[in-house]
Amino acid sequence: MQVTDNRKQITVGVFILLGLVIFVLGVFTLGSQRKAFVKSISVNAVFSDIQGLKAGNNVWFSGVKIGTIKKIQFYGTSQVQVFMNIEEDAHQYIHKNSTASISSDGLIGNKIVVISGGSTKFPFVEDGDQLQVANTLSTDDIMKTFQVNNKNLVDMTSDFKVLARNLVEGKGAAGALLADEQIATNFKAIVQNLKTTTESANKMAVEMNAFTKTLNTKGGLADKLMTDTAVFARLQESVNELQKITQSASAMTDNLNKATAKFNKTDNAVGLLINDQNTADQVKGIMQNLETSSKKLDENMEALQHNFLLRGFFKKKAKAEAAAVAPQK
Repeated sequence: MQVTDNRKQITVGVFILLGLVIFVLGVFTLGSQRKAFVKSISVNAVFSDIQGLKAGNNVWFSGVKIGTIKKIQFYGTSQVQVFMNIEEDAHQYIHKNSTASISSDGLIGNKIVVISGGSTKFPFVEDGDQLQVANTLSTDDIMKTFQVNNKNLVDMTSDFKVLARNLVEGKGAAGALLADEQIATNFKAIVQNLKTTTESANKMAVEMNAFTKTLNTKGGLADKLMTDTAVFARLQESVNELQKITQSASAMTDNLNKATAKFNKTDNAVGLLINDQNTADQVKGIMQNLETSSKKLDENMEALQHNFLLRGFFKKKAKAEAAAVAPQK
């Protein structure tokens, strides 16, 4: 009977010892995970919205867990102050101008605090320092953005459906182009004409290039005009002479214009004869009188030749003229 009681006591003692060992191991395990037995310093940051952050959540730096959230309390009127325990070994990488922001461990994981390193120009953080806060988009903000984008996508889809329906029904310029065969044929003809015009332009460019090369041929007229100073001087001299001739022609034309202008005036003889009818009639009468006088003079001379008093004189004159002409034959 006594042996049985001893066995029971020993069994109970073994189970109690195992329980104590398991409890101690659990405490050390949880303590190591939460850095409970690691020397640390305390820093804090004031957030406008902690997005569900809780005490015990992790603090990360460059993707490495360096501490945990110690305490959360309200600050001021509507802000929240978060106290963090940071491993003492890690504080040498965190500077006083470092910033803290709220993030999450994965897309829908636990909330965490992420600390940036800051600038090396500033000293390291110390126990009790307050870090600056960097504003980041929360999950709710991201979801709101997704909702807006989805609404915009729905609107775009609706507009595209209306556009596609109009195209099928032949509405608008694009719809008419797709539905109306005549318009499509005309558009095809326009494209063909544009292609022909482009080919003609290319051909003209090639011919112009060939013509330019011809102008640049050594010894050609264009080459001599551009490079031979003697040819250019002669050409310039010819141009100067042509300019002088042009000036002379202009002066002659001017003189003719002036003379012609005088013909239209009555202050000169020619203009008076051309423009004054009385003077023209008088000149005409004088000419008629001269013609009449000439006829009468001829008649008088004929009468004198037949007069017996002057007949001998005219006969002698005729013989003298005949004798003067005879030796020449």
